[in-house]
Amino acid sequence: MSVTDHVNLEEFMGGVKRRNPGQPEFVQAVQEVAEDIFDFIEDKEEYHEYQILRRIAEPDRVVSFRVCWEDDNSNIRVQRGWRVQNNNAIGPYKGGLRFHRDVNESVLKFLAFEQTFKNSLTGLPMGGAKGGANFNPKGKSDHEVMRFCQSFMTELFRHLGVDTDVPAGDIGVGTREIGYMFGQYKRIKNEFTGVLTGKGLEYGGSLIRTEATGYGAIYFLQDMLERVGNSIEGKNCVISGSGNVATHAAEKINQLGGKVLTMSDSGGFIYDPEGIDQEKTDWIKHHKTHQRGRIADYVEEFIGAVFHEGKRPWAVECDLAVPCATQNELDGEDAKTLIGNGCIGVSEGANMPVNLDGVHAFKAAETLYAPGKAANAGGVAVSGLEMSQNSARISWSEEELQKLLFDTMKGIHDRCVEYGGIAGSERIDYVRGANIAGFVKVADAMLAYGVV
Repeated sequence: MSVTDHVNLEEFMGGVKRRNPGQPEFVQAVQEVAEDIFDFIEDKEEYHEYQILRRIAEPDRVVSFRVCWEDDNSNIRVQRGWRVQNNNAIGPYKGGLRFHRDVNESVLKFLAFEQTFKNSLTGLPMGGAKGGANFNPKGKSDHEVMRFCQSFMTELFRHLGVDTDVPAGDIGVGTREIGYMFGQYKRIKNEFTGVLTGKGLEYGGSLIRTEATGYGAIYFLQDMLERVGNSIEGKNCVISGSGNVATHAAEKINQLGGKVLTMSDSGGFIYDPEGIDQEKTDWIKHHKTHQRGRIADYVEEFIGAVFHEGKRPWAVECDLAVPCATQNELDGEDAKTLIGNGCIGVSEGANMPVNLDGVHAFKAAETLYAPGKAANAGGVAVSGLEMSQNSARISWSEEELQKLLFDTMKGIHDRCVEYGGIAGSERIDYVRGANIAGFVKVADAMLAYGVV
């Protein structure tokens, strides 16, 4: 194949859509990356000849299995589980497990594809994967969650290993679920290895793992602002979500002198004009994690706050926005509203929370915009460090890990700047920078292996 007869972007995406019918989330993720990669590889014949992007956009394997378990009323329940192992060119497969009623193959393929680039950006030797089940842990007893997790791991264990695939947590999968799954893996395999990350500190977990994704997203936001002579100090920020990522993002914003105005869950969002300070953030952490309550309860605890049922916080005037809930929660109209209200910086704490129309709107307005594959890589970076600690049978101090997280996010920011420059401008296209920087490392490893 010569440089003149390459397929173009439209032809490439046509093939992706034909091969993945009914999978809009996965197609969207590939489209976002391909838009940048096609320009970059236009004159790089080797990437075309060896069909590198085509191969990255085709998972190594998709494992699907039945998960049978018994609820507290002795009813037999049946769920479906998956593991999508997308690419292991630079290291063992690595990526979270998600338990949510909306989980399907398309969502997991999109997440595994994104994870490949995100893990590459960290600089650590980790490939990309994702998995989960259409199981909703909300409202389930601890014993029901335990029985489901044990049944899920009884099927999944054969595809895992410290040098093969190391899952972590994600939406619906926290320390409780990781503990049940790790216990079942250890029981089946009769070995104690770091095959899951996000474990409790008592059995091989790492300090600052819970803080890492939220902190990392804010470190990246601060890096973008500092590059243009600005900072988080004195800025108003809207955050979506109220789980682990959102609360720790709020914590770090408060530490850096910013003011958090909103948090949300699937029922709506709270707006607190006085700011969600550390005391209030700690209340949300406890209420959501330990009492499994709703964000609407916040207004009963703190006078002056307002709950907006069934809405998202993007119409609230702010300087900065950090979407930390779920994919496609912020669309093109939301982006235009934020821009019109003076928002100057957006950092994705979730996976692809801004849809393509929103991304294009932020780019057109020259808003500082950090895509999730770069901004929320802090979590998987510390997961990688947990793998290292498990392999060496050691534990690093919190101070060491905080510095490693800070340095990792700075390194990711710098790699995005390196590849995201816009000709004739001082601006950086962080989406383009993240996509190309993540692609190059994986692509060059694949070229070194030949056709495999």
